[in-house]
Amino acid sequence: MNPEVVELIKSVAPLNPVKVSKEDIQMRCIGRFINEAAFSLQDEVIRSPVDGDIGAVFGIGFPPFKGGPFRMLDQTGTSNFIDKMYRYRDTMGMQFEPCQLLKDYAASGKKFHS
Repeated sequence: MNPEVVELIKSVAPLNPVKVSKEDIQMRCIGRFINEAAFSLQDEVIRSPVDGDIGAVFGIGFPPFKGGPFRMLDQTGTSNFIDKMYRYRDTMGMQFEPCQLLKDYAASGKKFHS
């Protein structure tokens, strides 16, 4: 162990570290990706939620058991997802602001897949 690195970490580490749940760590990582997938659909970079799901699962290794970002939103609820994103935004910054498409789907109860 490098003592210089240990001292550097101690100098920047918070005095009262915040406990973060396993679910929060996972959602903070995957949430940004899901939001970017929604931006891609909103901005017509991808043609459909199916294209986004297939591309995510086979292209970058999105967890196949989740079915892709849009299938995951349909299963867990877009409203639930954006509520978590708002919570992260309020505590950690604007990088967690949900895209307008997600807000619209949550408000209307619309799903990405029928």
